[in-house]
Amino acid sequence: MSHPAFCGVTRPHLGELIEELAPRWEARCESGRHERRQSARRRQAGAGPKYELAFIDRVLATLVHLRTGLTHEALAVIYEVGSSTIGRAIREIRPLLAQRGFAVPDRPGLRLRTLEDVFAYAAAENVTLRIDGTETQVRRPQAHRPGRRAFISGKRKQNTIKTTTISDHQGRTLWSGAARPGRMHDQTAVRTEGIAEQFHQHPTVEAEVDEGYRGLGNEFPDQISAPPRKPKDIDNAPLTERFGWREMRRRQSSRRICVEHANAEHRQWRPLQRYTGRREEYEQTHRAIAGLVSDRAAKRATRHKPSTELVLARTTAC
Repeated sequence: MSHPAFCGVTRPHLGELIEELAPRWEARCESGRHERRQSARRRQAGAGPKYELAFIDRVLATLVHLRTGLTHEALAVIYEVGSSTIGRAIREIRPLLAQRGFAVPDRPGLRLRTLEDVFAYAAAENVTLRIDGTETQVRRPQAHRPGRRAFISGKRKQNTIKTTTISDHQGRTLWSGAARPGRMHDQTAVRTEGIAEQFHQHPTVEAEVDEGYRGLGNEFPDQISAPPRKPKDIDNAPLTERFGWREMRRRQSSRRICVEHANAEHRQWRPLQRYTGRREEYEQTHRAIAGLVSDRAAKRATRHKPSTELVLARTTAC
């Protein structure tokens, strides 16, 4: 089960994950035991019944579930335990993965967990952010339940949950979250998270967005680049104006397309293609997967542009 085809991460990456999560898992288990005992430990460490699944197997079962969407019953057959044991293991490991945050390119050991961290990093490293929203289909709420229509997306005409992704110019995920019902507009979701305040606090940070964030582009014209507006009566407009608008739109799209590639990396994991679990657990699942994807993306080498343009010293005759 440790093969990357099943768990979605390489074996060196898996080793780093186990080394990172083991102390947190042990501390969490010990805290739970202390709450149940309502007193200090009475027996020596290691006494008492043993876990049916070792910690490494718990991590692997969680990763396989997140990568392939394999059910608890199927994983229970593989590990020869009960399905409740698999469910308990996933509920223990998934929050630890979601709390890890997002890896920073060229900064080993540094992780971004909030929007404040992302904007502080972008301001310090002079990174132009790419912002985009994505939707994942979820199970339809039960009939006659309040707020049932809130999940119906006007764009996809399905029950979805919407999230926001921020990447750099190479499509490496810096942050992903702001989970909201699919009926909510992209711009409303990020404003609810306080993204407008971050642009006020960091006036040097710039971002590339799509048409869905037109309002943010109007509010911060010097910081946010949105697609150019379509000329009025474009069919009768001069040829130069039409082609100029299309070329400007193409160039802005080519600068922003890398965040679409970041969302495509997330969708390689089965639960983010179509989520069949509880909607209350979707945000935790999404952040756990996005954090794992950011680990792999952060290892891609940064491409630097040359500081000066290359100019021919002299012309040569052909």
